[in-house]
Amino acid sequence: MQDSSIDQVIRDFVSKGIAAHRIHSLDERYAINHLLGLLGIDAYDVQKIPSIPLPNLLDSLDRMISYAIGKRLIADVTEEIEILEAQVMELVTPLPSEVNKRFWMHYEEAPMRATDEFYRLSQDNDYIKTRKIAKNKHFSIDSKYGKLEITINLSKPEKTRQQMEAARETEGGNYPVCALCMENEGYRGRAGAAARSNHRIVRLPLFGENWGFQYSPYSYYNEHCIILSEEHVPMNVTEDTIANLLEIVTVFPHYFIGSNAGLPIVGGSILSHEHYQGGRHHFPMEAAKVLRNLALKDFPGVEAEKLYWPLSVIRLRSEDRDEVAAAAGAIMEEWQNYSDPQADILAESAGMRHNAVTLIARRAREAYELDVVLRNNRTTEAFPDGIFHPHPDVQHIKKENIGLIEVLGLAILPPRLETELSEVADYLLGKTAAVASCHREWAEELKQQGPFEEESVMEMIHEAVGEKFLRVIEDAGVYKQTPEGQAGFDRFLSTLENQK
Repeated sequence: MQDSSIDQVIRDFVSKGIAAHRIHSLDERYAINHLLGLLGIDAYDVQKIPSIPLPNLLDSLDRMISYAIGKRLIADVTEEIEILEAQVMELVTPLPSEVNKRFWMHYEEAPMRATDEFYRLSQDNDYIKTRKIAKNKHFSIDSKYGKLEITINLSKPEKTRQQMEAARETEGGNYPVCALCMENEGYRGRAGAAARSNHRIVRLPLFGENWGFQYSPYSYYNEHCIILSEEHVPMNVTEDTIANLLEIVTVFPHYFIGSNAGLPIVGGSILSHEHYQGGRHHFPMEAAKVLRNLALKDFPGVEAEKLYWPLSVIRLRSEDRDEVAAAAGAIMEEWQNYSDPQADILAESAGMRHNAVTLIARRAREAYELDVVLRNNRTTEAFPDGIFHPHPDVQHIKKENIGLIEVLGLAILPPRLETELSEVADYLLGKTAAVASCHREWAEELKQQGPFEEESVMEMIHEAVGEKFLRVIEDAGVYKQTPEGQAGFDRFLSTLENQK
């Protein structure tokens, strides 16, 4: 790129920002000078006029990054590129105080207006990595439980359990302490800490405590948001968690909000910072069939249902959110102390607690719905990764923690599968004998179903991947959908129900 052309790129970026109402016209010269400083440019052609038509902001951003790499202002590595990208896009991002002011001003008009505007800003300023997210592969399969959704995540590498544990051990001396801390807002970034110059958090009060509301930069579903504690405290699912979830869906009735279990293996990827996840998406579990209605002791005004789902789910519903909270608290307390050796369930062993719950709250018109999913993180010599964790024969597809999103019926599968599934397809078509060792046995099983056509082989593989994901979440269920499993579930439910 010639030096003179970077002047045009800068002019186009600023003009597009003004046209999109992301840069005020009075800030035009300031914005140009900010970009000149970032790119180490001392001279600028003030006569430059915008190109016609104006380019997309992100196109101009890409050209500035290419210029910076070409001039060796930054190295051609992801961390340095993302730091400069965030610093450029900070120009089209209001200060946190202004973002909060606008959010709550829009909220007075309608909660959905507030989240729509904040979500749009988070996309426009490239905090939400829309272009990377667009690379993800999506498909769905029909199962006996209903439709299951599958995503091969190509936008952000998934961490293994060992990597997550290593991060927890080393994060204490860093700033920000973790990826969810509020100190990330506006943070430049460095090796091991993401660039967040263009990151903004809406302050959300919950029962006298300060929380933050933000969107996930690598959204796994529509309007994937995170509600995080202002304090860096570990996940601890209590009655306060239930109250918080129900309060959040009161504030944002168009969103669901859920909490991972607070224990390793059955929890999410970040257990060191208390947070919830939500968004505007209808997950497969929401449409699960009802196996039977429950009559809970002490809570006659709460509708309670046992769901037909791979995991063990109790759904509560009432227009009285305090009654829903009290019923959920009673179930959680009962489960935390419940043992059923016949089903491999122990509440604790060697001083370690094993039982936990995953919670999901939503509104059903005027009513509050809360799903209580029973979890257990015991390990044994036979299942060192967890009795109720994906077993070894399905880990070639998914071996990471089964958290909130998978519980709801959406698989977030690792990026390695894009290449590996293509190899399996070539193997089934006889184009190659090379298949990743972890898939070899599975590929041999699939080959027995041949012959295969090039046009349909990947569709068949996707169906087989979906069947593996079904097994993954069935493995995570403490009580299986078998006569023995449901008899065990009913033993637990009998401790909650009115005895006839």
